Amino acid sequence: MLWSERMVVRDGVRLVCRDWGGLGHPVVLLHGLAGHAGEWDVPARLLTRRFRVVAVDQRGHGASDRYPHDVSRSAYVADIAAVIDQLELERPVLVGQSLGGHTAMLTAAAHPELVRALVLIEAAPGDPNPQTPKDIGTWLGSWPIPFPSRQAAVAFFGGGPVGEGWAAGLEERDDGWHPRIDRDVMVASLADNAQRSFRPAWRHVTCPALVVLAQSSFISESDIDAMLEQRPETRAMSVPGTGHDLHLEQPEALHSMLLGFLEDLT
Repeated sequence: MLWSERMVVRDGVRLVCRDWGGLGHPVVLLHGLAGHAGEWDVPARLLTRRFRVVAVDQRGHGASDRYPHDVSRSAYVADIAAVIDQLELERPVLVGQSLGGHTAMLTAAAHPELVRALVLIEAAPGDPNPQTPKDIGTWLGSWPIPFPSRQAAVAFFGGGPVGEGWAAGLEERDDGWHPRIDRDVMVASLADNAQRSFRPAWRHVTCPALVVLAQSSFISESDIDAMLEQRPETRAMSVPGTGHDLHLEQPEALHSMLLGFLEDLT
């Protein structure tokens, strides 16, 4: 194991982090909805050559408390502020994929004094969409739980590095492989996004920002155009031949983009 487990407790909720160490400026990695900190293992190993790296299992995910009493966007943000404080990470760069990127953005907007820079991977402020929680609930409900084997889970999640990454978030029990999340908690975590726009928060981000998109992106062109219009100094890059989980598909290409952006901050 190249990382050590660190625990942060905020408002009674236990958050587990993978602390990869490293001597450089801190970088905090945030997974997406229904994900886990282990998704970042390959990028984390690469980044530790130059940076102090911490990957967080966010509330309701992975090794952190599975049934937190509050899954609002503000609770997720307060968690990251607590991680920064309790692990003594001086003005880290926040790197988040999908909903983790959304959390990173909101944290940078709410706590500009805590965040040095922001990287959004397949993430955008977005407008309210009441259908999103329903769609996510349907997708999670389609999982054949328990999976009879890890190999079956890899195949269900699409095979290759994406399937392996998702399967790594499961836990083995006597009757098979189970997710380390609760469907209802995941659906509730999207309630705020279903009800209001977070575009004002993007306008309040003051730190340097990089947006990394997949070739087959979940983010619409109109959303990207709006982001760049509101913050024209934002860098935007795309990783060819990738989908929404580009951090699993092409971690080396992502690392190169991150490294170029991070080196320009020094």
